[in-house]
Amino acid sequence: MTAYVYILFNKRHGTLYVGVTTDLLKRVYEHKIKFNKGFTQKYNVDKLGYYEMFDDVGMAIVREKELKAGNRKNKIDLIESINPQWIDLYYHL
Repeated sequence: MTAYVYILFNKRHGTLYVGVTTDLLKRVYEHKIKFNKGFTQKYNVDKLGYYEMFDDVGMAIVREKELKAGNRKNKIDLIESINPQWIDLYYHL
């Protein structure tokens, strides 16, 4: 089963959120419509800035924990490595 680790943002260099899912389109859509109350709803974090694909859900969870434990600069560097304009990649999947 394919799994994804993703980073959402609310504006360029704004608030960031790291998550993991097996259905990236559905999960980002849920963030966009504020389906779940919580951090992303409170801070309007709903733009997909970066994602990685994994063949193993366990490995995706390990990577998610690694990113969450990492510093903000590393997350920004990841986004800018594939998305220097900070566009919402959700509309390009």
